[in-house]
Amino acid sequence: MPWVNLIIAGLLEVFWATTMKMSDGFSKMSFSVMTVIGMILSYVFLIKATKYLNLSVAYPVWTGIGAIGSILAGMLLFKEHISPITWFFIVLLFIGIIGIKVTGEHA
Repeated sequence: MPWVNLIIAGLLEVFWATTMKMSDGFSKMSFSVMTVIGMILSYVFLIKATKYLNLSVAYPVWTGIGAIGSILAGMLLFKEHISPITWFFIVLLFIGIIGIKVTGEHA
């Protein structure tokens, strides 16, 4: 269950980052409220995950999910362009997240 909580926390990080962009500098109330709610819920699920997982594993995985998810959201929702070299680093980030998860469980 801690890994499920961590994945939910990461997905909620993508949600609040996306709604923060959509809030237009917190000038659109509905997206601003969704941002704050998403932040709170993301932290709640991260807290639940870190109760059972090492911080040295949970935090980088959480931020990695948020980073990769936000890149994808930017591309899909906001038509942001990603250069080929950036894709290379996204793949490295993904490999790093998997590596931290796999090796961190045995520490």
